[in-house]
Amino acid sequence: MKQTRKELSREHIRRIIETCRMIEEKGLDPFSIDVEDFLAIIREMFPDLESIDDLILDSEAVEKIASVIKLQSEWVKKRTTSLYTDPFLIQEKLKLMDKEVLARILLKVWRPVVELEQVTTKSLSVAADYWRDLLPLDVRWAKTEYEERIPGAVTRADLLEDEFLSEKTFTEELESFWEELKLKVGREGKILYEDFVYVDDYKETLKRAYMTSFLVTYGYADLEIQVFEEKTYLIPKEKPEPPSEREEVYSYPIPVSYEEWLKWREEKEG
Repeated sequence: MKQTRKELSREHIRRIIETCRMIEEKGLDPFSIDVEDFLAIIREMFPDLESIDDLILDSEAVEKIASVIKLQSEWVKKRTTSLYTDPFLIQEKLKLMDKEVLARILLKVWRPVVELEQVTTKSLSVAADYWRDLLPLDVRWAKTEYEERIPGAVTRADLLEDEFLSEKTFTEELESFWEELKLKVGREGKILYEDFVYVDDYKETLKRAYMTSFLVTYGYADLEIQVFEEKTYLIPKEKPEPPSEREEVYSYPIPVSYEEWLKWREEKEG
């Protein structure tokens, strides 16, 4: 059966009421509807409304539209007080701006994050010395002469004599080194890295640096790094605390060059 004009008018008004109610209750964008179109529809349908129920329905529709207008007003007020700008407008404005102007604006507002890591004056000096003393590629890549020899046998005594092996196991030697560190620290509970590692013999100094690296790696001691003073301290622990699998471990290189060792010995003797 075909709907009459009055029934169609009621249906249109109910849809307007339901749409406004959804925007109000669900927090939808209040500008998703055209208020003027809704008012034009109500104005057009008003002559067909004769009963009291129809007039109540019409007034409810007007009330719901007024609620949406209030939401639109609050939306605009909120965006204005928070200095909100529509992203689309910003995008269009940027497209119209000159590249040089954009570059100047970037330079004015750019605040790069500065992070101080492990680069110090000392490490830069070591790096510069390394590259200065590095031989040219044609020398380093030159074919080296070799002498063919018949393989022979070596005994444990030979290895001990050449210091390839030690009478102690590695763990025993490491714990002995740890005990030495605990005895040498002062009242502050820490000691300068150079004061503990450096000794009169350079070869022994390298060995002590090697063992110290394992003290820190296996949790027998901690490193305290004072970047600005360019000082590194060793702090022994009462009990070994090896890092867990979840703990993030960082590597901190400490160069022990022959030149640094000579400088340390000269200062010590002087």
